[in-house]
This record gives sequence, C-alpha cells and structure tokens, in this order.
Amino acid sequence: MAPDAAERIAIDSDADVVTARQRARALAVTLDMPSTDQTLLATAISEIARNITTYAVRGEVFIELVRHTDGRRGVKVVARDQGPGIADLERALTDGYTTGGGLGLGLPGARRLVDEFDIQTAPGEGTTVTLVKWTRSV
Repeated sequence: MAPDAAERIAIDSDADVVTARQRARALAVTLDMPSTDQTLLATAISEIARNITTYAVRGEVFIELVRHTDGRRGVKVVARDQGPGIADLERALTDGYTTGGGLGLGLPGARRLVDEFDIQTAPGEGTTVTLVKWTRSV
C-alpha cells in the first residue's frame, strides 16, 4: 500500500472486524512496530469496529500509513458509520457506561490503547472515530 493510500474495509459483521484488525496489524508489522504495540492497535480497532456492528449495523474502516512531523511513522484508522450517533459523548467515554449491555470499556479502552484518539458524533448523524498508533522512534 502506498503511504498516501488508505485501505477501505466495509464493516457489516464480526468477520469484517477481524479483517480490519488483521490489516492494521499487517501494516504495523511493515513499520517494525513492537508486537505489544501491534496488539494494542488491533485491540483498539476491534473495540471501535464492534461498536459499528453493535450500534450502527454497518459502516467502514479506513486504514493507512502516516508520517508524523517528527519523522515517526504510524498507522491511522478512521472508523465511520451513519448510525444513531452518541447522545452523551462524555458519558460514553467513561469506563463502565454502556447502552449496549457490554462492559462499557470500548471507547474509553480504545482511547487508552492508542497515541491519538478523536471522536466526532451527534445524535442522528453517525460517528467517526480516528485513532493513530505511532512507532516509538524515527
């Protein structure tokens, strides 16, 4: 994959969640990212992609290689859906809060696992989660 090309993965099922996780891990390997960081990235992707299947039914994940201004490289993931959106984002980012019957660790857990985390959402307008995991050195 070219550094400026993003791979798009449609998320409609648990199998798609696994595919997104595997593709991101494969990109992290090309950066010689430590295996522990590969696992953190893959776990974060699992959390946000599962939110798509749980709350929005379908969406998409874009995965690409990126370069930081300091020269480090990383893997950027953008997960997007047109689901119901999140009415109370502050509560949704709190450990233990859930509307889907899970443990309530998805979004706050994903945020802790990566270096950069951003979420854009509004009721009725869907959700976009962007995360980046950087290599540790240039």
